[in-house]
Amino acid sequence: MDYKCDICGFIYDENKEAVKFELIGYLISNNTTCDKKNIYYSTINEYNINRFNKLISNMEILNFKIDIKGKNYIITLPKIEDMQEIEYVENKVEVSMAFENEIKEKIDKSGGIESKDEARIKALARGAFLGSGSVNNPENKYHLEVVLSNNKNASSIKKMLEKMQINFKALERKNGYSLYIKEGEEISRFLAFIGANSSVIKFEEIRVIREIKNNVNRKVNCETANLNKTINAAVRQIEAIKKLKETGKFKNLS
Repeated sequence: MDYKCDICGFIYDENKEAVKFELIGYLISNNTTCDKKNIYYSTINEYNINRFNKLISNMEILNFKIDIKGKNYIITLPKIEDMQEIEYVENKVEVSMAFENEIKEKIDKSGGIESKDEARIKALARGAFLGSGSVNNPENKYHLEVVLSNNKNASSIKKMLEKMQINFKALERKNGYSLYIKEGEEISRFLAFIGANSSVIKFEEIRVIREIKNNVNRKVNCETANLNKTINAAVRQIEAIKKLKETGKFKNLS
């Protein structure tokens, strides 16, 4: 099931704000680095590089180049200095404190998420997942993971998604900071949230079949265990009767 290919079909209908935040999601993923002048994003997926290409083109960033090194596609573009929602720390792109505080203040003031801010968070999460996310085959186990470039970005995304009632767990890895979900229902909710609608339907079909199989197996195991207990009890009773007969005590029983 190709979740990213499904998401890459999502169309923004000229919504520049959503385009910008999906691009930010890509930039804070673990597949993005930067130096004093440029930003570098790499991926092995051709459709993913095409999506990134469309995002920066829609943002009217035209002076970029695409290179191929082995199996990797690498996009190089100049640092975006006028984007208030991000900042550059060492060789990473980070969600700015100014943007985080803006979202927090709005939530504290209104007591909930405005539709405009919800759209921002959706686009941000979508870009981060496309940038460096993965989902295991649900027939084997439930595991969705997004690897962010540093702890600051992982914490920012995690907090924003919690406001949307989507709960990730965090883990530090050798290659970055991971946000992950191991519950099937929570994975389904996140995929629906970021617009992987076709994938959600397929995921749910597999999840339902898997749950039915697990329930059947549990019932069979339970019935087998009960049957074994009954057989063992019967065998013990028969052995006890044999001993009573051998000792001549059986005929004295009522």
